[in-house]
Amino acid sequence: MSDFEQFDLDAYLDRIGWWGGRRAGLETLRGVHLAHALSLPFENLDAVSGRAPSLAPADLMAKMVHGRRGGYCYEHNTLLRLALQGLGFGVTPLAGRVVLGAETPESRPRTHAMLRVSVPGEELTYLADVGFGAEGALLVPVPLVTGEESEGGGRRHRLVPLPHEGPLELWELQAYDRRAREWVGQYAFTLEPFAAPDFEVFNWFVGTSPRSPFTRRPYLQRTTAERHLSLDGARLTETRADGTVTGRTLTDEAEARRVAQEEFGIAVPEGLALLG
Repeated sequence: MSDFEQFDLDAYLDRIGWWGGRRAGLETLRGVHLAHALSLPFENLDAVSGRAPSLAPADLMAKMVHGRRGGYCYEHNTLLRLALQGLGFGVTPLAGRVVLGAETPESRPRTHAMLRVSVPGEELTYLADVGFGAEGALLVPVPLVTGEESEGGGRRHRLVPLPHEGPLELWELQAYDRRAREWVGQYAFTLEPFAAPDFEVFNWFVGTSPRSPFTRRPYLQRTTAERHLSLDGARLTETRADGTVTGRTLTDEAEARRVAQEEFGIAVPEGLALLG
């Protein structure tokens, strides 16, 4: 059975609440991307449980579309890829190095997945990514052009060229931090295309290696029009649309499960202790 036979476009669009047009144009691309980003949470609970999540479309449908679960970058962007291809867009999977919190781009492996999207009839292509678990994540796609700022969903981004030794141009996605009043690097990437077997390997390492940060503690993210919410281990942080930040430490397992379900929309698997 092919990937598209396992994927239900109507159910996916209903899950993310997109009832707009389906013509493969920029308005649809931006609308579907934003609807996905505001509807499906980021979470790593499979990895915390000691296993890499399945990237099979049927399993992603069961978990994220029909079930009350989220996922991390490989899961999110696989779903988005299938949806965009089903709508008539051209999509090329890419892989990048997370530079947020890193000393140099080269100090991290290529473990983040994102998408290059072409719109029929347009020369520009776009960077799409609904799976970056951070406050600076994209809410709408940005044109793959360096030196231009883009704004969408209340967030500002830009692409800048980085020094490189390889044959392909190296780009960095940056997000504007309103509190620090500075641009902050998110990840670096080239336009080299990657295939499904590459992401199977990346997914296995990120989801099972004791060296992966995603196997060590729960990491949940949820973005709405009013706020960004994160749970990093036991630390719950809320960032409001006006930039106000509040946080507290969860100490009770029952409260942690309630927060995951009510605030993040995630049904925590039975037997998994969020607070260890």
